[in-house]
Amino acid sequence: MLVENEQLVIKSLQECMIVCNHCLNECLAEENVAMLDCIHMNRECIQFCSYLEQAIIRKSPYAKEFAEICLSVCMDCANECKKHEHRHCQYCAEICLESAEACKTFLEV
Repeated sequence: MLVENEQLVIKSLQECMIVCNHCLNECLAEENVAMLDCIHMNRECIQFCSYLEQAIIRKSPYAKEFAEICLSVCMDCANECKKHEHRHCQYCAEICLESAEACKTFLEV
């Protein structure tokens, strides 16, 4: 059974993955080479959020290490998305920051 803290982190990670997927798809639709870094960071963020989600669910002894990396990736994704004025990028940055905060909270327990 997952504890409340773990459930909150997973919920945040899932939202982050959904929003990053949306941002990635919108950036691909732009057909603008300037969006490539954003696309790549979204993909990384999706993957690391997924890794951490699975580590928490299976009670992996490496969950804290995954959380540290996920925190860093979420911050990097947020910083990249902040560079772009598109609404989807700005929203993605906001959600990535929330997910990074959730990772910090998970690390403190």
